[in-house]
Amino acid sequence: MSLADAKRLIIKVGSALLVDENTGKLRRAWLEALADDVALLRERGVEVIVVSSGAIAMGRRLLGLDHRTISLADKQAAAATGQISLSQVWQEALGRNGLIMAQVLVTLEDMESRRRYLNARGTLNALLARGAVPLINENDTVATEEIRFGDNDRLGAKVAHMISADTLVLLSDIDGLYTADPRKNPDATLIPVVRELTPEIMDMAGAAPTMYSSGGMVTKLQAAEIAMKAGCRMMIARGTIYHPLKAQLEGGPHTLFLPSESPLAARRHWIATSLSARGAIIVDGGAAKALRAGKNLLAAGIANVEGSFKHGDAVRILDADGGEIGRGITSYSAEETRMIKGHSSQEIETALGYSRGNAVIHSDDLVIADQ
Repeated sequence: MSLADAKRLIIKVGSALLVDENTGKLRRAWLEALADDVALLRERGVEVIVVSSGAIAMGRRLLGLDHRTISLADKQAAAATGQISLSQVWQEALGRNGLIMAQVLVTLEDMESRRRYLNARGTLNALLARGAVPLINENDTVATEEIRFGDNDRLGAKVAHMISADTLVLLSDIDGLYTADPRKNPDATLIPVVRELTPEIMDMAGAAPTMYSSGGMVTKLQAAEIAMKAGCRMMIARGTIYHPLKAQLEGGPHTLFLPSESPLAARRHWIATSLSARGAIIVDGGAAKALRAGKNLLAAGIANVEGSFKHGDAVRILDADGGEIGRGITSYSAEETRMIKGHSSQEIETALGYSRGNAVIHSDDLVIADQ
């Protein structure tokens, strides 16, 4: 497998790559080269999301906060100042290639609150569907120590889980995971593929090396664990060179972490085993046949609704005799589903005054029993 196989790709860029540690200035030429790589991937039909650090690093220079240790309040002030500059430079770099950038700021609370999670997922999917390149960063201005992701490596992995990305690339200052720290041990060798995060693999991690970076190999391996459980492969590759993604397309060195299943299979496993059903939707014979054939559940095929549930909850799907066809995540609440049951997809907006899409349950959010 290579980067050329990616369909939905997340690229994580750290502060140490974007901002020169000695001068505190942006590496603009490097960023423009990376933006050219993003454009190349988009031309190949790859959906691209960028998770970028750098707001605090850029803001602290603008505010004169050049000392190594700063308070949480100063970090948040630096983030508020630097986020404007960070978004602007990314917009300019991507705009050179005719790409549209969209800024999305998140906190850990957004991932743990079901409603916020669904809204963020819907927004990102809508942006990708319209050809935009989402630029994601942790909302450092409002995040506290208790709710911070701690590092954008893990943020990238959590976003990969949220939107079922198939590939996450962490651009680093080394080629990948080595058997030991290559800066200290000349006999260290690069590990090209990791299929399981054994204790021995986890013990190979080192510490963050720079003033601006909050990560290091520890957080990269933590990100790999999150990504692999979501069915997303993860790559650690050198980002200090110009055109780092193009280098990977041409077969550059890296470490690739391979999951045991696909993002869709992992998502369906999560739905089947981790979510409690909040209610039930009873469907007619035609809908039951369509669902077993891998189709979406549409309002027209719904005969009845049981229980009380919100949009984004898991529900059981039953046939007319009460037999369980499967379960899935619904796009509409119980009250909304009762209002649109039996209606065509074109009538949903008329019935509700709005629409969350034609599918009451999308096939990607559906697990059929005995399949």
